[in-house]
Amino acid sequence: MGGDFAPHEIVTGARRAVDELGLEVILVGPPDLIGDSQGLEVFPCSEVIAMDDDPGTSVRKKKDSSLVRAAELVRDGRASAMVSAGNTGATMAAALLRMGRLPGVLRPCIAIPLPNPGRAPTILTDTGANAECTPEMLVQFAQMASAFAQARFAIAQPSVGLLSIGEEATKGTPLVKETHKLLAALDSINFAGNVEGRDLVPSPVDVIVTDGFTGNVALKTLEGSMKFIFKLLFEVIGTDEATRAAGDVLFPHLLPVAGTLSPESHGGAMLLGLDGICIISHGSSNATAIMNALRVGAEMSEAGVVDILRSTIRPDQR
Repeated sequence: MGGDFAPHEIVTGARRAVDELGLEVILVGPPDLIGDSQGLEVFPCSEVIAMDDDPGTSVRKKKDSSLVRAAELVRDGRASAMVSAGNTGATMAAALLRMGRLPGVLRPCIAIPLPNPGRAPTILTDTGANAECTPEMLVQFAQMASAFAQARFAIAQPSVGLLSIGEEATKGTPLVKETHKLLAALDSINFAGNVEGRDLVPSPVDVIVTDGFTGNVALKTLEGSMKFIFKLLFEVIGTDEATRAAGDVLFPHLLPVAGTLSPESHGGAMLLGLDGICIISHGSSNATAIMNALRVGAEMSEAGVVDILRSTIRPDQR
């Protein structure tokens, strides 16, 4: 029921995941609002958390909402992962309250893949779960994202960068400086030092760590910039006969590149640190994005990413 194009695009994406990927998908929501389920199983509930509902309050009060019930299906072992394009805060709250945190995890974080044409995507975390962070939280984000990069993209020793305003260890806020010291002293990750905003795409590292406020601003800035560049490019191509002719030559080469840069192809972000799998899709997700988000959820379940993270963060590290 979540997202700008729900429920039709969500249902269509789920149907495609069944037909094209061979996955088993359960739709969760009020049957009368879902309408045509396209032959998919529906787990019925009576409530929906709207995009503008307060996350914490709505999850506590709307216990029969689609988000809460989806998280419970994972908790109870009836589903391997939950996927939502709805209220991000409520999705996180439902997953956290129903699945719980892994032992030793201070706070879950959102890890999203950034496109890196020609090589595996770079994992950016946190991108919005925790607006205010401690150095210890950022260290755990680095550890979990590094393990996630290994599990999802088969990167043997992911390099980790800390987002700052300069490459030097002395640059940045007190939070960044203290985190740099902790990461540099850690043997369990491959710390590459500070990276800057210009290093987001393409990135010289496999994981970029920051607090949720900075990460969300960086992500939205990047999304807006990419949309602007492609909009400008398509406006220029087709202004006259010469540019149209150039477009005929360039489009076959540009479209594959645009596909690698599109959020739709990566499916969504994973909430790391939970005792279960939760994939958060963009609010504007179409059927393709939902299908790919379901694919990511299935792959992470098969890879045993929760158990990998469980072994990465030990309770005695708190």
